[in-house]
Amino acid sequence: MPPATAKLIATFFYSGLLRPAPGTWGSLAALPVAWLLHQIGGPVALTGATLLAYLFGVKATKAYTAGKSDHDPSEVVIDEVVGMWIALFPVSFGARMMGVDILALYPGWIVAFLAFRLFDITKWGPIGTADRRGDATGVMMDDVWAGVAAAFVVVILAYAAHGLMV
Repeated sequence: MPPATAKLIATFFYSGLLRPAPGTWGSLAALPVAWLLHQIGGPVALTGATLLAYLFGVKATKAYTAGKSDHDPSEVVIDEVVGMWIALFPVSFGARMMGVDILALYPGWIVAFLAFRLFDITKWGPIGTADRRGDATGVMMDDVWAGVAAAFVVVILAYAAHGLMV
């Protein structure tokens, strides 16, 4: 992969170059793209794009970090994008299932974002294990696991909220 392409993908269109907190900027940059993907093709498009972003993310991260001592530089945020999109799966599937606009489920967006950032920063359990791999797959997988954990939080809180509203 050419270096310029690797940088474009790894930094998710250079959003990872924003300071401070590039991981947060990358997570925020993922949100409007998730909305667009949902508008184009619902949860199927979001899921497909997530899989592609993961595959291209591994390759771009490997190419971008080749020859560097840091296997996970802060500007690499394609992993945050993948994790954030996974955290939004329940919101996308829920919106489609209920036949409502995805933005109507804005509490789910907020919970997904906050929970994902919490798990990505703290790196509890399998998230930290993946992070310690020291390679491009580990860079991506820690955020996959953080996204899965955040998605569970979204589902649990949505269930609690809807159960209390009835």
